[in-house]
Amino acid sequence: MAALDTTRSAYGSTSAVSRIFSFFGAVFGAIEAWQDTRMTRKALSDLTDHELADIGLLRGDIDLVAQSHFVR
Repeated sequence: MAALDTTRSAYGSTSAVSRIFSFFGAVFGAIEAWQDTRMTRKALSDLTDHELADIGLLRGDIDLVAQSHFVR
């Protein structure tokens, strides 16, 4: 006699709960990235032009560095 287990979801399918957790994880990740960008921009903006030149940056580079799009 064969038994059929119907309590498990199909392999590879996502449940509504996992989609909700994924959504909130993405939201919190975006907030964390925004906070990191804001703190980096603030820290670099507080430096003088001479201090920025010492680390190889110009004042105009701050936004690019804070958003991690800066490649030199």
